[in-house]
Formats: sequence, structure tokens, C-alpha cells
Amino acid sequence: MEEEWIVSDELIHNVWIPPLYRDLTNGQEIVQMSGTTVGKVIQGLEERYPGIEERLCDEGRVRPGIAVSINGEITPRGLRQKLTEATEIHFVPALGGG
Repeated sequence: MEEEWIVSDELIHNVWIPPLYRDLTNGQEIVQMSGTTVGKVIQGLEERYPGIEERLCDEGRVRPGIAVSINGEITPRGLRQKLTEATEIHFVPALGGG
């Protein structure tokens, strides 16, 4: 009997969860998620951690005051940002003060 190997071509991303949202991830700081865009990654997060999409998005866009960092660089493309390789994604809340 031959062994059958299933090979996945899905990209797995390391997603850093901001401290304010970790109540939804049972305290996990980093979760792994697949997706071809930031929007797809957020959809996957929502399936696994209900309520996180509402905290990250508003009316189909990343909420004002939250930046998306891909491999250490802030992207202006928001949910439409394509992910063509395994990446490190951070959702960075704006710092308040003055």
C-alpha cells in the first residue's frame, strides 16, 4: 500500500494580535492563518475568533487608527494587500496622547 502525501500550496502567515484583542484569541499573541490577501486573513481570523473582524474593520475597510504591517512595512492597501509569500502580519493600533 502506497502512502498518499497531501501537499498544500497555501501560504501560512504569522499574525500578531494586539494586546487589546487577545481576549478573543484566548491570550494568544501570534496565530497562524492562511490567505492570499489581508482581507482573507481577517476572514479566517473571524471564523476562528468571532468578533475580531469587528474590532479590526469598519464598513469593509481596516478601521481608522489601525495600521497593517507586512514584514515590518506599513501597507496603505489595507484589506486588498496581496500576500504572495508567507508573511508576518501586525495590526498596529494608533498610539494616543499628546
